[in-house]
Amino acid sequence: MEDKKSLIREKIALLNRAAKAYYQDATEIMSNLEYDKLYDELVELEKETGIIMANSPTQNVGYEILSELPKEQHPSRMLSLDKTKDREALAAWLRERSDHKGLLSWKLDGLTIVLTYEDGRLIKALTRGNGDVGEVITANAKVFENTPVEIPFKGRLVLRGEAVIKYSDFEKINESIEELDAKYKNPRNLCSGSVRQLNTQITAVRKVNFFAFNLVEGGQETDSREEQLKWLKAQGFDVVDYRVVTSENIVEAVGKFEEEISENDLPSDGLVLTLDDIPYSRSLGTTAKFPRDSIAFKWMDQEAETTLMEIEWSASRTGLINPVAIFQPVDLEGTTVSRASVHNISVMRELKLGIGDRITVYKANMIIPQIAENLTGSNNIAIPQVCPVCGGKTVVKNETGVETLYCTNEKCLAKQIKSFTLFVSRDALNIDGLSEATIEKFIARGFIKEFADLFKLNRYRDDIMEMEGFGVKSFDNLDKSLEKASQTTPERLLYALGIPGIGVANAKLISKACMRKWADMETLTREKLLEIDGIGEVLARDYVSFFNDEGHKREVADLLEVLTLDETVEESADFLKEITFVITGSLNNFANRDALKAEIEKAGGKVAGSVSSKTGYLINNDVASTSGKNKKAKELGVPIIDEATIADWLEKGAKPEEI
Repeated sequence: MEDKKSLIREKIALLNRAAKAYYQDATEIMSNLEYDKLYDELVELEKETGIIMANSPTQNVGYEILSELPKEQHPSRMLSLDKTKDREALAAWLRERSDHKGLLSWKLDGLTIVLTYEDGRLIKALTRGNGDVGEVITANAKVFENTPVEIPFKGRLVLRGEAVIKYSDFEKINESIEELDAKYKNPRNLCSGSVRQLNTQITAVRKVNFFAFNLVEGGQETDSREEQLKWLKAQGFDVVDYRVVTSENIVEAVGKFEEEISENDLPSDGLVLTLDDIPYSRSLGTTAKFPRDSIAFKWMDQEAETTLMEIEWSASRTGLINPVAIFQPVDLEGTTVSRASVHNISVMRELKLGIGDRITVYKANMIIPQIAENLTGSNNIAIPQVCPVCGGKTVVKNETGVETLYCTNEKCLAKQIKSFTLFVSRDALNIDGLSEATIEKFIARGFIKEFADLFKLNRYRDDIMEMEGFGVKSFDNLDKSLEKASQTTPERLLYALGIPGIGVANAKLISKACMRKWADMETLTREKLLEIDGIGEVLARDYVSFFNDEGHKREVADLLEVLTLDETVEESADFLKEITFVITGSLNNFANRDALKAEIEKAGGKVAGSVSSKTGYLINNDVASTSGKNKKAKELGVPIIDEATIADWLEKGAKPEEI
């Protein structure tokens, strides 16, 4: 059965790739005859096994739009898990339970879903909600990437699992968004919003995956949870990765999981230990809050409970106004935190935030403060009608299902501050000594009104040195940094201007297409822009509109009077042209992945975040690693090379097959 399941997935992937190439890319990777033959083989396999996946081309899924998600009571309360950060405590926990063996698995960081099947068909999907009542998301579950809509088992089946968005898919979604403020912050929030969409078409493109971890009702008669998971796998479900453990080997097993964190493509915030013996588990019962047969192990994020005091609305250079949660200070990972970004209106509403609510907060990756959960859910935050900075009118925009707040005033001071902050940033003009706070002070004092004024700050030398935080040394350092920044490149200047959609990558593309001639870059037409690979209609429109604006023309002209652009075209053999690389693992010779990426791109190659059929080579110093990317590369026949090999190719400046 396992071989046939793999065959089904392979045929689905190939057929979907062929359909995408034909309908979206106007190319063919197989003939109609080959496609029809493969399709018929898939139909026969689905009939034979009784497994039909949601993303199968045999399923003509009609998208559904709802006005709101219906609610439904769970048959029994879904409890949370008790937690520990002590590995030895896990071993003691097993010993206290008569040394029964357990299953140690990833604690996936997404949204818990309950699926119900009857007569072999998916009839209902329900979110965990508050544990008592969940939201019905059946239509959305039917467009998850890997959820079977039909299974061989014909009785009633209820199972639980976690809906997640893989890091690789999350990165692709964010890579398609040029504007930093609009990027999603983490896979969990994106998944939560995607699973609970009212329009299933939006859910479908977000590539949500479901991983089963518990059989609740029906299925195979067995006293073993491991056997249940094996049975679910035979029914076509992906199940959470696990290891069978005892009190003797569990500490070692935790260490093995820890080694795999960096290569795990599935968001996880710890591990779950569950007893394998089902009758014994039931005999233990539950406490008021937790089941006694399971415990969570947390190693990534420390959470703390606090009270939400207010929502501060923070305006950006694009006009985007983000909600920021201000809460009573708490200690997390050794520091005191009192604020966390809520990202957008959609996330704020999903959390049902209200002043005075009890919330739990944590540091994502032990760095960025985030709200984990709202324990109260009063949902009483009003959306501001005017910008908190300039008092201009605000408007709520809904783009791809995400609601965001914008200031409509083009002359808003916040837009100027954020624009200047981008202009001096590392990937733009790279001017040290100009923080956002300093820029705000300079604007308030009237020292700078446009970008070119930054390079004329010498005329305010005495005034600046009298300001708090400034002196002779700090001003001289700033002056040197400005002098260095005045010698720059066309692509840096283009990115620094803050044109909508023009990030670092697109700035390089446009500069390269114009042979680094600024005059040509300024006068590009919509038609010429669309000829550049990777430039779309919206970006081309905004680009042309920017350079046609008289105010922008004047600002750029003033900049060109104080800047010197290096328009020298760097010689490039392009010997890695059209070859896509993926870099994983640690590096020995290059400073970091960005340094190696820069060298590959200089030679004409591309660097992607995940392994696919389009990958030319996977770079990994541990060629024999069993990591997810190595496994994927081997499945697809992608060659795996080490750092020394790519360094040799770059040094010799020749195509791999020519070396």
